[in-house]
Amino acid sequence: MIRRHVLTALAAALALAACGEKPAQKAGPPKELTFSILSAENQASMQPLWQPMLDDMSEQLGIKVKPYFATNYTSLIEAMRFNQVQVGWFSALPALEAVRRADGQVLGRVIDSGGVDSYESVLIVKKGSGITLDDVLKCGKRYSFGIGDAKSTSGTLAPMTYLFSPRGIVPAECFKGVRSASHQTNVFSVANGVLDVATNNSVGLVFAGRENPEVAAKIEVIWRSPPLPESSIVARKDLDPAIREKLRQFFLTYGTGTGPKADKQREVLKGLAYGGFRPADDSYLDPIREMEASEALADAKHGGDAAKIAKAQAAYDDIRAKAAQRRAVNPDV
Repeated sequence: MIRRHVLTALAAALALAACGEKPAQKAGPPKELTFSILSAENQASMQPLWQPMLDDMSEQLGIKVKPYFATNYTSLIEAMRFNQVQVGWFSALPALEAVRRADGQVLGRVIDSGGVDSYESVLIVKKGSGITLDDVLKCGKRYSFGIGDAKSTSGTLAPMTYLFSPRGIVPAECFKGVRSASHQTNVFSVANGVLDVATNNSVGLVFAGRENPEVAAKIEVIWRSPPLPESSIVARKDLDPAIREKLRQFFLTYGTGTGPKADKQREVLKGLAYGGFRPADDSYLDPIREMEASEALADAKHGGDAAKIAKAQAAYDDIRAKAAQRRAVNPDV
């Protein structure tokens, strides 16, 4: 009797195991996509510019595409990490973070209206203030300073990499006060005398001049960075492959061709200060990888620890070597 119960239990267990081994049914294509838009400007000013493109995207994909705005870059990265968004527009540093931490993949990159695929970080002051770059670099806690979001390419990483770190300048020790804010807020703060100096970028100044010409007329640029990689479109790798390819084709063909539809799309791009999109993969982010490594090396040198300096130097050299190899294999991307 005991043996019979054991055999019965064993048979039941095997049946359950067999059920568990059945392959799970694959989920079909998504019925809706969420597209994240980085928060260099506020939602009220950005949504009307992006909505026409999202509507065109919905039409081409055959599924609804809704926008997702956030107040900082980290929120956008985390939203993609937890699959609250599946695709989005990222500047280069947040794009790299999305690739690293949110299973992201670059589909394409932006070009401006002149066909240029780069932009510049800038330092701005109030026009007529008499503040020069030399004055700023003298430090002495003379000025208040507005820096960008910690994940901002042009608002933080570029000025640190190309301007401050090479000179051993730590903003918190250099200025009488440091505030972190969006590009839009920094423009208003400098124009109204709330801040003496602030970071921004060449694209942000275009928007400022178009939306608030009186405010933009009150500022001037005292420093420009070397060219930075323009923003990109990033999608989750686990997005349905057919949808991901449709997305890629949508962006690469948007605003191209002739006829009323293409003309309308070019007007949408004009509103965003874009000329269109070009092919790109994750190697497009190599300059950002190099900038990060350069910053880490500068920090190590500032600390003076020989072992940390050697480690940071080795990491920097390795990243540059790998980037050079990728450029040699595929110089056009």
